[in-house]
Amino acid sequence: MPCRVPSVVMRLLDRYLFRELLTPLAYCLGGFLIFWISYQLFNELDKLQEAKLHLFDVIELCVAWTPDCLVIALPIALLLAVLYTLTHHTRHNEITAMRAAGVSLWRICVPYFIVGFIASLVLFALNEFCVPHSARWAERILNRYVQKSNDPDMQNQFHDFGFTNARGHRTWFVGEYRPRTVEMLKPKVSWPLPDGSRRELHAARAVRTNDVWTFFDAKEYMQSNATAPLLPFLQTNVLAMPEFDETPGEIRIEIKMSEYESLHSRKLKLNIPLSVLWEYLQLHPNLARPNHFWLFSSHPNPEFKQGSWLFTELHGRLAMPWTCFVVMLIAIPFGVKAGQRNLFVGVAGSIFICFIFFVLQRIGLPLGAAGYLPAWLAAWLPNLVFGAAGLFLIARVR
Repeated sequence: MPCRVPSVVMRLLDRYLFRELLTPLAYCLGGFLIFWISYQLFNELDKLQEAKLHLFDVIELCVAWTPDCLVIALPIALLLAVLYTLTHHTRHNEITAMRAAGVSLWRICVPYFIVGFIASLVLFALNEFCVPHSARWAERILNRYVQKSNDPDMQNQFHDFGFTNARGHRTWFVGEYRPRTVEMLKPKVSWPLPDGSRRELHAARAVRTNDVWTFFDAKEYMQSNATAPLLPFLQTNVLAMPEFDETPGEIRIEIKMSEYESLHSRKLKLNIPLSVLWEYLQLHPNLARPNHFWLFSSHPNPEFKQGSWLFTELHGRLAMPWTCFVVMLIAIPFGVKAGQRNLFVGVAGSIFICFIFFVLQRIGLPLGAAGYLPAWLAAWLPNLVFGAAGLFLIARVR
C-alpha cells in the first residue's frame, strides 16, 4: 500500500513545481512578445511613417499591441513551458521519485491544472476587456497626427444608418445621429399595430430628454395593409413618444454591431466583446438560432447567416480562453513521455497535435459563422475532443 505523503511535503512540492513552470513560461512569453512586436513594427513600417509618429508614440503603440500579442502567445508559451518543465523533471527521474513516494500523476499535475485554469481566466479577461480597448488605442495613436479615424467612440456624427428593434417591432432609419447630444436629424420610424396596419413617423429632428423621445415637425402616416398606400394621419410641431424605449446605449450597440458586420463582410479581424454580443442578441430575441446542420444547404437565408455568425462569435468568445487549459492537458502526457523516451519525438508529437487543434479551431469557426455547423459545435468541438484526448492520455501514462 502506498504511503501517505504529509501535507507539508505536498505544499513544498507544489511550490517547487510552480516555480519550475513559471520561470520558463516567463521566458517564453517574453520571447514571443519581443518577436511579435518586432514583426509588427517591421510589417507596419510604412503605416508608421505615414502616421508621422515620434519615438514615444511608437513605444506607446507597442504597449497598445501587447494585449493582442498575449492572446496569441499565451497558449503557445504555455505549451512549450510545460513540455520543457516536465521533460526536465522526467529526465532527472523527479517524476519517478514522486510517484514512488506515493504521489499519483494526477496529484503531481495539480499545479499545472491550476496554472492552465488561471491562464484561461487571464486570456478571457484580455479578450473581453483589454484587446478591444487596446485596438482602439492603437488606432488613435496611428491617427494622432493624421486624422482619419472611424472609431465610433471618437465620432460625434453618424450618417444614414438604420436598425431594427425586434423587441419593440420598430424599424428606425436616421439621416444623422449625434450621440453626445442624443439628437437625430431626419428620423423615420415604422412599426406594426395589432390590427395588422402599420404606422410610420417622419420628423425633422428628434431628441431624447427625461428618457422620452420627442419628435419635432413630425408627420405620422398610416397604412392599412402591406399593399395599401401611406396616408397622412397626424401632423404636429412637437410629438412625445414615451412608448419608444430605444436608449442611447442600445443605439450605440447597433452602431458598433453594424461596423463589426462590415468588418466581417470584408473578412477583417474582429474583437467583439461578449457584452456587446449579449446586448445585441437581447435586442434581437427573434434572431435565428443555428441549432441544425446545414451541410447540404449551400445558400442559407440571410437571417440565418446573421444568426449563425453572431452565435458562433458568442460561443467562440466563450470557448477560446479554455485553449490554455486544453493545451495543458495535451502537453502533460507528451512531456512525461518525452523525458522517458525520445525528447524530440514527444515535443514534436505534442506540437503537431496542438497544430491540428488550432487548424480545426480556425476551420470550425468559419463553418459555424457560415451556417454549415451549429454555433456551439463549431466553437466547442476542438476543446471537447482534444481535452478528452488529453485526459485519456494522462490516464494511460505509466
